[in-house]
Amino acid sequence: MVDILHRVGVKTPTPEKVYEALTTVEGLAGWWTVDTKGDGGEAGGALQFRFPPVGGFDMEVVETRPGERVLWRVVDGPEEWVGTTVDWELHQSGEYTIVLFKHQGWREPVEFMHHCSTKWGSFLMSLKSLVETGEGTPAPRDVQISDWH
Repeated sequence: MVDILHRVGVKTPTPEKVYEALTTVEGLAGWWTVDTKGDGGEAGGALQFRFPPVGGFDMEVVETRPGERVLWRVVDGPEEWVGTTVDWELHQSGEYTIVLFKHQGWREPVEFMHHCSTKWGSFLMSLKSLVETGEGTPAPRDVQISDWH
């Protein structure tokens, strides 16, 4: 198994704004994809993310710890994603909330994983921008890196 790992510092005095951007439909739609539905606020919730015209992902919310952690399990989407987990750990370091991001459990490092790693990096910058400035770049306004979007 292989994982996608990223670390991003978001300039904010506490992790709460980052946590809110990871657990509310409004927050998620502000940095990942405008086509976001569901309930991400607590374990047992479900989230649906769509990226027209290429498809989307359905997540089960496995764990939430306010200001500390959000964990999702992918239950539907591309074959390579189903069964993987998306884990967000948050902690404060000075002026920054540090986001330790892990998309875990890929069976092998296929070309699609390389693409997704780049896209996750781009969307993490969108999350940073949303929290710091109030404006993210969610799909479909995100950076297009190939015909996979």
